[in-house]
Amino acid sequence: MIVRNLEEARKTERLVTAENGNWDSTRLVLANDNAGFSFHITRIFPGTETHIHYKNHYEAVFCYEGEGEVETLADGKIWPIKAGDIYLLDQHDEHLLRGKEKGMTVACVFTPPIT
Repeated sequence: MIVRNLEEARKTERLVTAENGNWDSTRLVLANDNAGFSFHITRIFPGTETHIHYKNHYEAVFCYEGEGEVETLADGKIWPIKAGDIYLLDQHDEHLLRGKEKGMTVACVFTPPIT
C-alpha cells in the first residue's frame, strides 16, 4: 500500500512548476509506483493560457475548484470548465488550457503513467 499526503508532497520534488509559471502539479502517483497510471493535483493559475499536447498519454481531468476553459485546437471549440466538470483527452487532443480569474485546481489521471 502507498499513502501520500498532498501538502507533504508539495514540499518535495513531486511538486513541479511550469517554466512559464502558468501552473504547478503535485505528482502523487508516478510510473515508478507501478500502479499503471499516474495521478496529479494541478493548480492552473489565474489569467494564464497553456498550450498542451500529450502525444503518448491519455488524460482525464476533474476540476474540483475554480473555473477555466479548454480550447481544442483541431476545431477551435471552447469548453467552459467549472468545479464538478471532467474532461477527457481521449484523442491526444492538442489544446489550450486557460485559468479564469481565480484559476482552477484539477485532479489528473494519465495512462500510461508519467515518469
